[in-house]
Amino acid sequence: MTLTQLEYLIAVERFGNFSLAAENCYVTQPTLSMQIQKLEEELGVIIFRRDKQPIVPTDIGQKIIEQAKQILKEKEKLHVILQIEKGEFVGALRVAIIPTISSYLLPMFLSNFIKKYPNVELIIDEVTTDEVITGLEKSYFDIGIIALRSKNENLISETLYYEPFVAFLPPDHKLMKKKKLCQDDLNVNDFLLLKEGHCLREQTLAVCKSSENDWVEKSNKIVFESGNLETLIKLVEQKFGMTLLPYLALQYIKEKKKLNQIREFANPVPKREVGIIHTKTFIKKHLLNALKEEILKVIPEDLKKDKSGLIVH
Repeated sequence: MTLTQLEYLIAVERFGNFSLAAENCYVTQPTLSMQIQKLEEELGVIIFRRDKQPIVPTDIGQKIIEQAKQILKEKEKLHVILQIEKGEFVGALRVAIIPTISSYLLPMFLSNFIKKYPNVELIIDEVTTDEVITGLEKSYFDIGIIALRSKNENLISETLYYEPFVAFLPPDHKLMKKKKLCQDDLNVNDFLLLKEGHCLREQTLAVCKSSENDWVEKSNKIVFESGNLETLIKLVEQKFGMTLLPYLALQYIKEKKKLNQIREFANPVPKREVGIIHTKTFIKKHLLNALKEEILKVIPEDLKKDKSGLIVH
């Protein structure tokens, strides 16, 4: 049994496919398949059912994979202990981040982080909140950056900042006459929403004091459910509806016309709590702290401290 074979097991479990697992491990499929078969022969058990797509572990195979994850985590812990002792910042940090944060936050700090920590490999995946949590629990990711919501007993969360929402209105919308909006001004049927699974969808419904059913009962006009916030911005410009934007998005809106379509909220201002989450067994704390430090350097001070307003989940 080798550590490499254990890495191959975990890759196949994650991707449910030998070809994708081999590609992720930078080996050929025959090499990966042969090594897993050798391990099965050594242990005298079948680890994966090949007759299903995606490929799934057998019952005993799942137990072996969970143990393999623990073995590799202990190996990783040894390396981390040595790095901390030597004051080194090296290795990979697998970061999962939701799209409505990544689009605006990553360009703000990523370049500085890479320059300061050239030996750290950031592996970044854009996924939904539920996929972040699942990925952390299955050890696919080291940390997640999300809009924090209800507590998860298996995860630890650290707040980064509190980000207000603003409304982006079509040019001729009736609310353009107002300087600031309040929740009672909003009608969920005026909104373009992200697809289910994106937390900004639920947050928009919460700001509108509406349920999912309120939005479903729309008139017979076209309904857009995009997975991309930038697409919604373009649709607002075409007068298909309005949308909520996170505050950090404003720095990327340069055109005066678009800025004139932005309306802030009166108190209590709806906002989201953006933070980092990780498992209780997470060990790369020095890399996490380095990442957190670079993020906080670029976040406006008032967003770090202001817990007032309406925190929506």
